[in-house]
Amino acid sequence: MNESLNRIVSIINAAVLAGVPLLLGTTGEIITEKSGHLNLGVEGLMYIGAAFGFAAGYFTDSAAMALACAFAGGVLGSLIYAFLTVTLRANQNVTGLTLTVFGAGFANYVGDALINSTASKAVSLSANVKAAFDPIVAPVLSDIPVAGKLLFQYNIFVYLAAAIAVLAGLYLNKTRAGLNLRAIGENPAAADAMGVRMTSYKYLNIMLGGGICALGGAYIAIVTCGGVWIHNCVSGQGWIAVALVIFAGWSPYRALIGSLVFGGLSVIRFYLPGGQAPPALLSMLPFIVTCVVLAASSARPSRGSRQPAACGINYYREER
Repeated sequence: MNESLNRIVSIINAAVLAGVPLLLGTTGEIITEKSGHLNLGVEGLMYIGAAFGFAAGYFTDSAAMALACAFAGGVLGSLIYAFLTVTLRANQNVTGLTLTVFGAGFANYVGDALINSTASKAVSLSANVKAAFDPIVAPVLSDIPVAGKLLFQYNIFVYLAAAIAVLAGLYLNKTRAGLNLRAIGENPAAADAMGVRMTSYKYLNIMLGGGICALGGAYIAIVTCGGVWIHNCVSGQGWIAVALVIFAGWSPYRALIGSLVFGGLSVIRFYLPGGQAPPALLSMLPFIVTCVVLAASSARPSRGSRQPAACGINYYREER
């Protein structure tokens, strides 16, 4: 490959890697919002996933346990959210924001505890756990010019995130349970009248969405940070994921593209020649584009890509 093509391929590779936590956070939030619940606690769930995943990997020396515990941490965090908003009918926005504050504080507390348990000022996962997330080089396929590097040289997390997004799309659009969930998000009274188990559907899907979001946090702690615990490691990516839900039009398939775009925006500063733009401005770019996307979506909403009608509104069966 010539130098220009190799540079483009490198940027795309970096964009894919940077977009993985955004894709997982976006996919999880889409499932949650399809149940009629707006969870602004994606950032907190990602922090919880980072803490649970890192701690599990550190103490068990197992990559599988790190992923399982990260998912379980997200399920537990979203269970709290579900109990407050579904059962107690608390305000969804306030509950989500509280979950974000709790998740960030919890993760930093866990990080401090791990650091204090060692003699050094840093705590790191073992080489065995890190190696489990090294790029997978597929024989023959990885040697294909251009396509080999673009498609067949990523770590297992990348393929897992893409598979989750595709399966989420199939679940929402091609299964009876997914169609029932969409009905709940659009018109809960009608779904309830049809005999859909409202509470069960809401709880299960909010917890599923939370677990997927938490995997994004685990990716940041284990892969992005190189297996070294860093305070405030999520650093706003959960909020970008919330905006990406709108960018993707509540479609897990379009979330694949959106995460690649925003992943590229977050890494482009490392590939531009020095002096072309202020580094601080380039660091702000993903958040600036997020604001533009939100403003554009609000100004010209698309009928085919809109938020579920009942999202953010607590359902009172007595008012049916």
